[in-house]
Amino acid sequence: MRFEDFAAARLPGLLRYAALLCGDRELARDLVQDALAKALVRWKRIGGMDRPDAYLRTMVTNEFLSLRRRKAVRTVALEHAAMDGLGGPSVPDHAADAGLADDLWHRLGELPRQQRAVLVLRYYEDLTDDEIAETLNCRPGTVRGYASRALATLRVDLTRTPEPVQGEAT
Repeated sequence: MRFEDFAAARLPGLLRYAALLCGDRELARDLVQDALAKALVRWKRIGGMDRPDAYLRTMVTNEFLSLRRRKAVRTVALEHAAMDGLGGPSVPDHAADAGLADDLWHRLGELPRQQRAVLVLRYYEDLTDDEIAETLNCRPGTVRGYASRALATLRVDLTRTPEPVQGEAT
């Protein structure tokens, strides 16, 4: 199979996977672009593999995990309180599901990279522990440990009652 055909067929799935890993669509595009550029150079070898898609997913995962070793990209998240003065809507948001999804993204974003990668590979990509271990270049027991710690962290976060914001009625 030609690289162009392979890339065109796998691009949407790789972009979704990378977006789940990093929580940012633009960063996901950069990760996938970097992985595809590296794969193009080695396509003769990669294209001859049994599962080139798994190899490329591993490349995207490694790009994500190595982000902290690169020059840090600084982003500033706008707080809801800061946005109140910008003429935002004064009526409550009726998209409760979107709020819950945003909350889950925020909680996933606070997990360490390896734990987040394990959860995405397990629940989004539907991979087994052995396949995840191969992707992350670690042992299946390590994968189970990462998953256990990540789920425990999420459980604890979800059971905590939010602290009231100063000035808010209780």
